[in-house]
Amino acid sequence: HTDSQGDDAMNMKLSEDRAAAVKKYLEDKGVEDARIKSFGHGEEMPIADNGTSAGRAKNRRVEFKVEFWE
Repeated sequence: HTDSQGDDAMNMKLSEDRAAAVKKYLEDKGVEDARIKSFGHGEEMPIADNGTSAGRAKNRRVEFKVEFWE
């Protein structure tokens, strides 16, 4: 995720790069590549107001979800 500063394409690439960095970290720690999916959302899903510096800081984030299958 990113804040809304910059253009859409730049923010999407930044978001995808962040997701790829987390994926690589998990792979380096032994998680199999096939078990990891990564996505970038750019500025599409803010959790705070992009009109303030505090809000923009909250929107610059990485989220991940862990799922278990039997």
